[in-house]
Amino acid sequence: MRDQLDACHIAIPARDLDEAVEFYVFGLGAKLARRYADRVTFDFFGDQLVCHLCDEVPDEAVAYPRHFGVSFARADDFDRLVRLVETRKLRTLSGPSVRFEGTAEQHRTIFLADPSNNVLEFKNYDDPRLQF
Repeated sequence: MRDQLDACHIAIPARDLDEAVEFYVFGLGAKLARRYADRVTFDFFGDQLVCHLCDEVPDEAVAYPRHFGVSFARADDFDRLVRLVETRKLRTLSGPSVRFEGTAEQHRTIFLADPSNNVLEFKNYDDPRLQF
């Protein structure tokens, strides 16, 4: 079992580290932890996100099968994120919308793309027991 002090580590490609900092810090509000010539590390909603400088980034933003993000336990946190995305005019691929409406798995979701076409999904389940 993961201790609350532990952090999930996520590493993704970035074509430009300045763009990555602009999107993750000034767009989504992540905290800049460290920056080197070849990578930048963020506190991404309590987990560690590392953007590695790379010439080979996705040509387009495609959600499936590869994406990452946050499944919010509280609806208010999801709502705040959606307002932030709208206010800062971040690039959305879809949503906000409701998926699996009328089922036990019903949840709200929004898909974003960062400047290197990495796809992020943020969501909130009506039934918090289905978060995992």
